[in-house]
Amino acid sequence: MITRPITTSDFTDVLALNEESVRYLSPLSSAQLGKLHSQSVFHRVVEEDGLIIAFILALQPGTDYQSVNYQWFVERYNRFLYIDRVVVSQRVQTQGAGSALYREVLAYAKENHIPFVTCEFDIEPPNPISERFHKRFGFTEVGRQSVADGRKTVSLQISTVNDK
Repeated sequence: MITRPITTSDFTDVLALNEESVRYLSPLSSAQLGKLHSQSVFHRVVEEDGLIIAFILALQPGTDYQSVNYQWFVERYNRFLYIDRVVVSQRVQTQGAGSALYREVLAYAKENHIPFVTCEFDIEPPNPISERFHKRFGFTEVGRQSVADGRKTVSLQISTVNDK
């Protein structure tokens, strides 16, 4: 298992992974992925035996990304790294790909003196796997909001990056 920066040739596999977990994420078109990729400061994949099995995409403030969750953090924090999405193939969950990506994103934030890493996960409908995962990486809830025309409630999460 290796992690590496994403390339545009990975987009088909990334879109397929996103679709596999779309019930926890927002849908993603090729055009949207291209725009997010160009705006992201951290966009990596995990590859195993030549297959993309996971990816992460993170942005800083200053983009025109209109996600209500990203905008929530923009309104409250000056400097942060927002994890827009992290997806691990269902067939390899709990085998370390997500943890590898989170260790890298947290290290990136530390190296670049970014004080917070932020994200959200569904609490209605519940996503207990994501909740447990984020707790292991020191994320805590700083807010909640209703999204998707009231069909979902998300927990807005933050992890303080130790810059020492």
